[in-house]
Amino acid sequence: MSPQASVPTVDLDDQVVLLDADRQPCGTAPRLAVHGLDTPLHLAFSTYIFDAAGRLLVTRRALGKRTWPGVWTNSCCGHPRPQEPMEVAVRRRVEQELRLALTDLSCALPDFAYRATAADGLVENEFCPVYVARALADPDPDPDEVVEWRWVDWESYRTAASAAPWALSPWSVEQMAAFERFTHPLAAARRRVG
Repeated sequence: MSPQASVPTVDLDDQVVLLDADRQPCGTAPRLAVHGLDTPLHLAFSTYIFDAAGRLLVTRRALGKRTWPGVWTNSCCGHPRPQEPMEVAVRRRVEQELRLALTDLSCALPDFAYRATAADGLVENEFCPVYVARALADPDPDPDEVVEWRWVDWESYRTAASAAPWALSPWSVEQMAAFERFTHPLAAARRRVG
């Protein structure tokens, strides 16, 4: 009897979906390996979570994060797994990172994409639909993901994105510009649905 060759397994929980120039899936890559000096276009999402008073949850990325450590940003970001519906991925990641359940989840900016280079040369290159949702509780963040959080007024965050873009994640600053034609991101989502 001959020994069977071991076949390496692919961890689908840690894979990102690669995209071609038409933003169509064209493969997968390990999440930790995909972000580098020449990051290929891949699928992601960004989420803005609001409380019952309409305040935005902003988070400060943990200092151990590979990309933009210690930077303030929107509520939560992540990558869908291969074959995972986007709304399922958003809810999964928010639960993992913030220990929050979402209500009223909807896509506000379905065509958002960006490319940004950090000071150390690391590149983000994502097709990144932007979602809005509500939460009925305060977060209880995973400290490996989020070092601080706050509920803030939407206009205050919009002002910070204009006045001090260096203090926020580049994707969040670009998303603020994309939201500019709406008085509030929840209005953007309502317009898409209605």
